[in-house]
Amino acid sequence: MKIGIYTVLITLLMTSCVGTDKVILQTAVGKVNKVMVVTKSSNWLGDIGKEVRNTFGEFILGLPQSEVKMSVSQVAPNGFSSMMKAGRSILILEESDKENFTIRYNVYAKPQTIIYISAKDENGLIEQFKKHKKNILEAYREADLKFIQRIFLKDKLDDSKYKTLQNLGISLTIHDKFRTVDDTGDFLWLRHHLTSGIAKTGSNNILVYAIPLKDESKVVENILKVRDSIGKKYIPGSDPETMHMITEKAYTPSTTEAKIAGRKGFETRGKWEVKNDFMAGPFLNYTILDAKNNRLIVFEGFTYAPSVNKREFIFELEAIAKSMVIK
Repeated sequence: MKIGIYTVLITLLMTSCVGTDKVILQTAVGKVNKVMVVTKSSNWLGDIGKEVRNTFGEFILGLPQSEVKMSVSQVAPNGFSSMMKAGRSILILEESDKENFTIRYNVYAKPQTIIYISAKDENGLIEQFKKHKKNILEAYREADLKFIQRIFLKDKLDDSKYKTLQNLGISLTIHDKFRTVDDTGDFLWLRHHLTSGIAKTGSNNILVYAIPLKDESKVVENILKVRDSIGKKYIPGSDPETMHMITEKAYTPSTTEAKIAGRKGFETRGKWEVKNDFMAGPFLNYTILDAKNNRLIVFEGFTYAPSVNKREFIFELEAIAKSMVIK
């Protein structure tokens, strides 16, 4: 009888745990673009630690100040407490008899990304890290973008009130702090006035429009010409007669292939300025091929936030751009 009762109790306990990860797992903590590295101090101070710091510490293209892709901190394995285990982005480097590279999600908290790398010695750890470096960066970046998108989804602007988005047949997850500057039906400009700290005089901006697709082979070479023509037409300075937004001449933007809304596109990062004025900042442009409709859809985000770091502002704009759905 006792065995039967114990069996029932254990079965009930196990059943209550299945499918209830929302109850069991604590909420993950930690800022976006920040990774906690769990490894012994000798590794962190050695070559593997240097490799990790150099990888995450690469500078982001297109920002006025030198800002790294991701910030990192280190904790020793014996200091990896329950509080530490609630981190959103964790990298665990450990020496083991077997080499291993594993990405796991929601292990101790939710949402959480933990990457495990193990090897026989420090040289093996370096080899494994270098081998999977691209996957590591992408895993943390994708998780951070989805995290931001989930936050914005809670207070999402209603797409139906924007003529341009409706005419273009696209949807974006934009948080409700953005306000309309212009919405012609062909061109949308939204602005979020920054309200905290020294950046309170600045703003984050979103532009959305489409242009005809004439020659796919010339899309990349025309990206800057298009954005400058849009700046001249729609983005004036304090004196509209002599001032408008242009691509900064002293900095060459970087363009790479990207996939947005399931379609081929191009990501361009660079700096903008206002002609004949002293306003400037970074921009992020996505030019997306929509061959079915014989057009290019353009999403551009640009930031004006003098004297402060802008990584998080641009990252927010990237999250919005990558939420795009083409109907």
